[in-house]
Amino acid sequence: MSCPICGETTDPQFRPFCSRRCADIDLGRWLTGSYAIPAEEEEADEDTAREGRERGAGDKPH
Repeated sequence: MSCPICGETTDPQFRPFCSRRCADIDLGRWLTGSYAIPAEEEEADEDTAREGRERGAGDKPH
């Protein structure tokens, strides 16, 4: 198995990485959100959005 960061052979002590350095690089990527899966915002259903605008913020639905 090779290190996912640099491609070197893994060290059992740091598996799946080859060293503490590569393990720390991976941790840093997780902490900064580099591995986040981009999400697409869902567009509101046009009828629901229009009803919300017509009712106003404080009105209750019929």
